[in-house]
Amino acid sequence: MTGISIIATGSQPAAQVVTNDHLAKLVDTSDQWIATRTGIRQRRFAGPEEDTTSLAIGAARAAVEQLEEAGRGREEIGAVLVATFSPGSLVPSTACLVQRELGLPEDLFALDINAACTGFLSGLRLCQGLLAQQPERLALLVGAEAISRLVDFGDRGTCILFGDGAGAAVVAAGPDRPFFCAFGARGDGEVLRCPGVRPGGGPGPVTMEGREVFRFAVEAIPKGIAAVLAQSGSSLWDIDWFVCHQANARILAHAAKAMGVPEERFFMNLDRYGNTSAASIPIALDEMAKKGLLKKGQRLMLAGFGGGLTWGAAELIW
Repeated sequence: MTGISIIATGSQPAAQVVTNDHLAKLVDTSDQWIATRTGIRQRRFAGPEEDTTSLAIGAARAAVEQLEEAGRGREEIGAVLVATFSPGSLVPSTACLVQRELGLPEDLFALDINAACTGFLSGLRLCQGLLAQQPERLALLVGAEAISRLVDFGDRGTCILFGDGAGAAVVAAGPDRPFFCAFGARGDGEVLRCPGVRPGGGPGPVTMEGREVFRFAVEAIPKGIAAVLAQSGSSLWDIDWFVCHQANARILAHAAKAMGVPEERFFMNLDRYGNTSAASIPIALDEMAKKGLLKKGQRLMLAGFGGGLTWGAAELIW
C-alpha cells in the first residue's frame, strides 16, 4: 500500500477570541462549569468578514507558502480536498475556491468531504489513494469549519463546545513512510446532528446528546487505534504522539487511561480552540510543528470521531 507523508502544514484560527466568561453573558453557564466538564477555556469565532471558505484559504495559503520555502512548487499539487460540515458555499465547493484563490493548477482533483470530526482523517485516506495513481504530484488537504454559525446559543450544552478555524497539510507519496488507517460508521441521526437545507429552513442548528457522544467517543478512540496497530504491527509504546480530535479533555483523558498510555503523550490544545471538528487535527499538527514537538522519524497516531456517527485512526511517520 502506498505510503504518504505530510511535508508542510498551515493553520488559520478565526479572528474573535471568545472566552468562557463571554459565553456566560449569553447562556446560563460559567468559566468553572465549562472548564471542569470540557477543558475548554476559550475558542475562536469567525468574524464578520470570515467564513469557512476564507479560513480554508488562509490555512491552505500558509501550508503552500511553507511548501515553497522548502523548494517545492504549487504547480505540483494535483488534488485539493477540504473536509468540512459547515461550508460557506455548497456550489462551488470550498476546494474549488481554494484552487482559484491560490492559483493552483487546473488539472487537479477538487472535492469537499463531509465526515464531520473524522473528516481530516478521511481526507488522508483519499490522499493516499489519489497519490497512488499520481505519485509525482502532491495533495493539499484542508480541514475548515465555521460552526459558530450553526449553533443555538440557547443550548448551553452545545454552544460552549465549538470553535471556528482551519488547518491544512500538503501530502506527498512516501515509499519510506508507511501509512495505516482504519475507519468505521454507525448511522445515527439523533446523537449528533446538524440538519441541512430543508423545506422552511436552512442548515442547523447543531444538536447533540452529550452523554451518548461521550460513551461513543471513549469506545471509538481505543477501537480505532487497536485496529490500526493490528495492521502496522506497532505497539502503543512505539507511538511518540497521539494526536486526537480535540473534542473534550475528559474524553482524551479517559481514552489514555483505558489504553494505559500517559496523558502527556496525548497532545491537547482544545483549551484555546474548543472543538473545531474537521479542523482540530490539522490545527494541532501545525501547532506541534511550529513548536518543534514533531521530529523527523517520529511515529504519530491520529484518531478522530464525530457525527455520522463516524470514527477513524491512522498511523504515520513524520
